[in-house]
Amino acid sequence: MDVVAVINYKGGVGKTTVTSNIAAELAFKGKKVLLLDTDAQASLTFSFIHPDVWDAEFKEDLTIKSWFDAISEGKEPPPLNEFIITPPQVNEHLRLSGATGTIDLICSHLGLINVDLELATLLGGANMQQSKLNYIKVHAKLRDAIIKLEQDSDYDILLIDCPPNFNIVTKNAIVASQKILIPAKPDYLSTLGIDYLTQSVDQLVREFNEYAAMDSKVSSISPEVLGVVFTMIQINSGRPISAQRQYIAQTKRTGIFTYEGYFRENKTMFASAPESLVPAVLQYHVAGTYADIVDELGDFVSEFEGTLEDA
Repeated sequence: MDVVAVINYKGGVGKTTVTSNIAAELAFKGKKVLLLDTDAQASLTFSFIHPDVWDAEFKEDLTIKSWFDAISEGKEPPPLNEFIITPPQVNEHLRLSGATGTIDLICSHLGLINVDLELATLLGGANMQQSKLNYIKVHAKLRDAIIKLEQDSDYDILLIDCPPNFNIVTKNAIVASQKILIPAKPDYLSTLGIDYLTQSVDQLVREFNEYAAMDSKVSSISPEVLGVVFTMIQINSGRPISAQRQYIAQTKRTGIFTYEGYFRENKTMFASAPESLVPAVLQYHVAGTYADIVDELGDFVSEFEGTLEDA
């Protein structure tokens, strides 16, 4: 099972749109996909589950917050498979289209933003060595749970939608991941966040591996950045506008892999997708701009699959 964290320090870059459409296209191709929403905004959750349904059926004890709450309370958290739900609308859509893949989801919770403060209380210790051991215990919890989940399930890929920060929940996601995908808008702040993110990941890996060396039962980590996918692209004469091409070229010059595929700017199409609970890539259009966008999304996911295989 591939475990991929989708993250950018900068919010509002289309991270959830990227995650949901990758999941949908892979499921259409026959893959069994699991989504884990660790962003307190819960946008990925609400892209597949109506908020009223979430509030009535999942809010109290079927979200990743409930799983982290057990850790905060000093308990061993339940297996992750107890928190998995199967969104009905998108899976019915897949079934009717003849696809054999599925999408499952572990929901987020708006209260997840407070979990970080609770987890931080577990990081102390009577001495430096104990603090380092506690650091490993707290930051490796999600990885341990995902390893167990992989043994008990047959998912092809797990996509983790991360919050736009580097808190303890995010670090758990990075530690648990084998690969990292960075969505970014081609503008100054979003591309600036790419460098900060890669630096933070490098520091986390060094720190975790240093502390992990103190415990022979804890293995080291080496998450690999797959690359950057650009979003909210404005097209003119069949290619991104010049102002955006500047930032795309600048990112390529840093040496980080940049996908040729991209997500075009189209507020109508992408904003309406969550209302139907079916990602844009699965929505059929005979011709025109919408059909072109669906084709572009499919091309990007094929490129993404290629980088997964090469990694």
